[in-house]
Amino acid sequence: MIRLFNVYYPVRTLILLAGEALIVWTSFLLGTMLQFREDSYLVLNFEYGYYKILMVTVVVLLLSHWLDLYDPSSFNAKWEQVFRLLLVLGLVAFALAAVGFVFPRSLPGRGSSLIGLIILTFTLFIWRGIYAWLAQRPYLRERVYVLGTGERAQRLVYGLRIRSELGVEVAGWTGNLEGAVTRESIASHLMLLAGPEEIHRVIVAMPDRRGTFPVNELLKLRLQGVKIEEATSWLEKISGRIEVEQLNPSWLLFADGFRCSAGFSLLRRIASFVASSVLLIIVLPVIPFVILAIKLDSDGDVLYRQKRVGRGGVIFHCHKFRTMRKDAEADTGATWADDDDPRITRVGRFLRTSRLDEIPQLWNVLRGDMGFVGPRPERPEFVEWLSRDIPFYPLRHTVSPGITGWAQVRYKYGNTREDAKEKLQYDLYYIKNMSLGLDLLIMFQTIKIVLLGRGAQ
Repeated sequence: MIRLFNVYYPVRTLILLAGEALIVWTSFLLGTMLQFREDSYLVLNFEYGYYKILMVTVVVLLLSHWLDLYDPSSFNAKWEQVFRLLLVLGLVAFALAAVGFVFPRSLPGRGSSLIGLIILTFTLFIWRGIYAWLAQRPYLRERVYVLGTGERAQRLVYGLRIRSELGVEVAGWTGNLEGAVTRESIASHLMLLAGPEEIHRVIVAMPDRRGTFPVNELLKLRLQGVKIEEATSWLEKISGRIEVEQLNPSWLLFADGFRCSAGFSLLRRIASFVASSVLLIIVLPVIPFVILAIKLDSDGDVLYRQKRVGRGGVIFHCHKFRTMRKDAEADTGATWADDDDPRITRVGRFLRTSRLDEIPQLWNVLRGDMGFVGPRPERPEFVEWLSRDIPFYPLRHTVSPGITGWAQVRYKYGNTREDAKEKLQYDLYYIKNMSLGLDLLIMFQTIKIVLLGRGAQ
């Protein structure tokens, strides 16, 4: 796996993306050259042809991303992939026709885009077929051994086997041992597989290593070039979260990351201020219509103020557009909202789905109560309860909360203890790997979620 913006990506997915970018670029370049022939040099060099083709390439890749064509979980759905590819090509054709009609000079012209699109249609399907064939080749897969027998090791084995895009083959794991699990039996099983069949990596997932940990054999393999890795680190790579079950405080102390210098905090504050200011200017014309819709739909104030826990456990008032009836918690007290909560108004349901209810939080960002990106701010009543029940929960308050965040773009809206625990694991990953690049990636993912109406509550 390769680390970009402090997020790990399968090498195969990056190869797919790079190959597709090259194919799109080349297709429209050939279209221009075939259409203009001897004049193509002038069109490309003196009429900004290369930049125009680059913009078309970016649009095609963005549409493919929004339709999940680079989402590894959809790679096995062959016909769904074909449908989405055709949909992307159709949207590109429509977009090129619309742009060519309104802004004719923004494209190379003279039908070159149509020729490029025809070339792209054939080459794209050929490339996808070649990629699917290559992904199945055994010599392009990494063989690993999972050292452990518990629930965590089983979960790791299962995750590796269903994530074919990782290019990992589970050559064996300690759970396949017959009879008593001892240090000698584990060492014998490990070295048997590491010999004739070769193992590229050993992932250690043993919660209790006393008396069963094959130190000498692992050291021998390490000196032979085999990678030895902790399950916590490997699960972090493939899932984008840090599991709190069986997480040792020593791992948090010695792991890379968890750095937040004064200089970085200042840059992050500036970035949040600029992003919130720009977004506030963009949505400013929408605010009067939102206010009017809320007033016409139900009685009560337009804005809703609620106590939330910020950085360092400081309490602040979070502002949102009201989406529930004004007496929503009169009888129940502080409770999470359900998916089909009857307290949510008709307009409120639309505001939650479109995320428009969170516009007033931009004021909290401008004031410094929140960042633009960070863990979701939680209510004090829930924080007190969850801090007692979930290990390491207070760690999420070491950074400023945010309007959007890694947990928000990777996990659904949660209204249970288990959901809170799951989101904490994503929050810990964000805190460990915090960077401006990761913040930009989260913002980019948020745009996709908002535009497609996914994961919003």
